[in-house]
Amino acid sequence: MKNFSKIILAITIAAIAAWLLPWCYAFVTAKAYSSPFVLYSSLHGDFIITQRDNVVSRHDTNGNEFDENEVDSLLPTMYMRQLVADGRFPDSILGKHVEPQQIQMTNFNFRSTPRDVNYVNAGIYFLFESMPKRVDLEMPDDAFRFTDNRIEFLSMADNSINEAKSDMFTRMLKEKGFTFPPRKIATNPDPRKEYDNGALLIDASGQLFNLKCTAGRPYVKQIPLPDGIIPCEAYVTEFRNRAYLGFFSATDKSFYVIMSDGSIKKTGIKTFDPKTESAMIIGNMFDWTVKITRTDADEYYALRADDFSLIKELKINRPSSYVPGLSFTSPLNKYVIPHF
Repeated sequence: MKNFSKIILAITIAAIAAWLLPWCYAFVTAKAYSSPFVLYSSLHGDFIITQRDNVVSRHDTNGNEFDENEVDSLLPTMYMRQLVADGRFPDSILGKHVEPQQIQMTNFNFRSTPRDVNYVNAGIYFLFESMPKRVDLEMPDDAFRFTDNRIEFLSMADNSINEAKSDMFTRMLKEKGFTFPPRKIATNPDPRKEYDNGALLIDASGQLFNLKCTAGRPYVKQIPLPDGIIPCEAYVTEFRNRAYLGFFSATDKSFYVIMSDGSIKKTGIKTFDPKTESAMIIGNMFDWTVKITRTDADEYYALRADDFSLIKELKINRPSSYVPGLSFTSPLNKYVIPHF
């Protein structure tokens, strides 16, 4: 018994040392690092890099320096409000007449992190009415879930199953070729959004579907996928310009845009793994700047806003914060469990 206690004590001390020593080493050796703010300028034809260390510097990839006012003019869609306030907003950009309202309508931001993907979902979702009688969206009085062979709508008042609605939506999904149960379900439960694009579903066979509630009835559309492409994560987008239904990443690490009509367009992003990498997109009517955060570098892609083809790319290495050892938290998920 005494030897057993010593073994347990030794294991405990070893576990604590494996946890605390790497943490202390990382704490002592940590160096401050400020990630630059990078945007592609179609007017300049290059990335504009704003680095905020002791002194703010603004330059392109060739080392050309710019002052703050020059950056405003080179990035008119980002700094539209400042240009309007200064009376410097141009009548046209790249030969196209634009109004500030057009800039506001077409600008958007998108972000995905591993923590948004690596979690256990409760399995309860909301489906808004996509054609509401009022202007503002209202939270539905029911929620839905999937079982192995159907979709069920649950009344939030008494937790009962609305059999009629469940049967109606299940029948429509099956008629459209949906295979139960779904692998992934993507929705946006925020009632403050301006409109509703419903849910994106990846079914058991790897096919992609759009599900909506329209005038109280089911709307189901299968989204045709390119040959050999299997989606792994889907994202519903409800940007103000209503040009897109959503995004999805595939098992081969490619990234696609789903247009509002259900057509698919592949982006010029070389690789993206949503389970281990973060993505941020800042888009406007002329171009998109995509930032993929990897383990030891940030990769930037400039894409055309019309066909999402690659214009230019940039890689900025950064110091890795990885230290081998035992940890109970991870930047890849929200679980408090041992990670080695």
